[in-house]
Amino acid sequence: MMTRMSRADIIRLPSPESLGPRVQVVGERISIERITLADPMLAAFVADRDEADRPLLLERAMRIGLTALQDAGVSLDVDVVRREFEGLLQRTQAVNERAAKELDGLLRQNFADGDGRLPRTLERFLGDRGQLHGLVADLFDETRRDSAIGRMRTLLGGYFDGDASRLAQLLDPTRLGSPLHQFRSEVSEGFAKVHEQLAAIEAGSAARAAERARSAAKGADFEATVGGLLAELARGAGDLLDRTSDEAGAELRSKKGDFLLTLDGRLSRGTELRVVVECKDRSISGRQMREELEAAKRNRGACVGLVVFSEAHAPAGIAPFDMRGGDVYCVLATDAPQAASLEAAVRLARLLALTSIRDKESEMDTVALRVALDKIRAQIQAIRALKTQLTSIGSATQSVAGGLDRLREQILAHLAEAESGLCAHPAS
Repeated sequence: MMTRMSRADIIRLPSPESLGPRVQVVGERISIERITLADPMLAAFVADRDEADRPLLLERAMRIGLTALQDAGVSLDVDVVRREFEGLLQRTQAVNERAAKELDGLLRQNFADGDGRLPRTLERFLGDRGQLHGLVADLFDETRRDSAIGRMRTLLGGYFDGDASRLAQLLDPTRLGSPLHQFRSEVSEGFAKVHEQLAAIEAGSAARAAERARSAAKGADFEATVGGLLAELARGAGDLLDRTSDEAGAELRSKKGDFLLTLDGRLSRGTELRVVVECKDRSISGRQMREELEAAKRNRGACVGLVVFSEAHAPAGIAPFDMRGGDVYCVLATDAPQAASLEAAVRLARLLALTSIRDKESEMDTVALRVALDKIRAQIQAIRALKTQLTSIGSATQSVAGGLDRLREQILAHLAEAESGLCAHPAS
């Protein structure tokens, strides 16, 4: 076991002045020269070793010694830091406790319930008997004339309260000094002028209507209505419609025939078939109508005539349409025209025109056409019988009217059947 050595016995170094530096540190290496250690026990320990092992032994001894010295220094530094930190922690806790006590006292002094400065101040201003309550009561006390509400009521009462108020005087149009008095006068004068103008316009309109009823203008209006409906029907069937009421025809200076309907050439197999249309919004006898239709057919080169009467001037027994003497008669209401009745009459006139072809019977099924026309004639006879019942039996008006509608639909169905028969036989 090694004995404790004094500081002089451990290392004896020659003086630096005589031998110069003996310990050098270069990078990671430590060089030691000329160091003599005087210790009998350690000398005996080293002497027991082989001479070849002695350098390694001394190196290990130096490494172990230096490591021990290094660990001792680190332990010393850690203890010093620990003691300083514990002292600082104690001082910090003391300071925190003192600050907490002072903060608690300050908070209690200012915010404690009842005794704190803030509750006392709020109670003084916002409490039931606080300054704000008294101020609001003084401002909005309705019983006091000097309060804000009392003063506002007095001030506004002069402007808005009662008939004697300033606002009532300003808005009363009957007062002479009111701003609305002049406006009322101007509006009254304006309405009087408008009334006079409306009366003049109404009188002029009534005069023009009366004159129009006596002149040809009324017929022109009815003619325009019929023309619009005919145009739609012609577009749907592929026919060509011309308005010829202002154009002279084949006869010299004759303008008979208001419209001329030229059938689609694909249906007539190349033959030009025409239906002349006359519009009548005036009374005319049956003989005069037949003569006028014959003249119109000659003037326009048509094989069938179609006359459209207004409801007020239609002869008895032809509504909604009829066949007379190879021509078609139709009735159309002026206020609410029924396009279905005019469509049936036009389609019937087209079929009559197709049956007039004599030289191309091989290309058309005229037998089917004549059968369809016979059915149509039978339906028209039924319509006439129902009209007779309608005029004689007042209680059966609704049932007879329904029967008329059903017969009209059957007629349109027969017309469609005849037209489909034409389309089923192409030209040879």
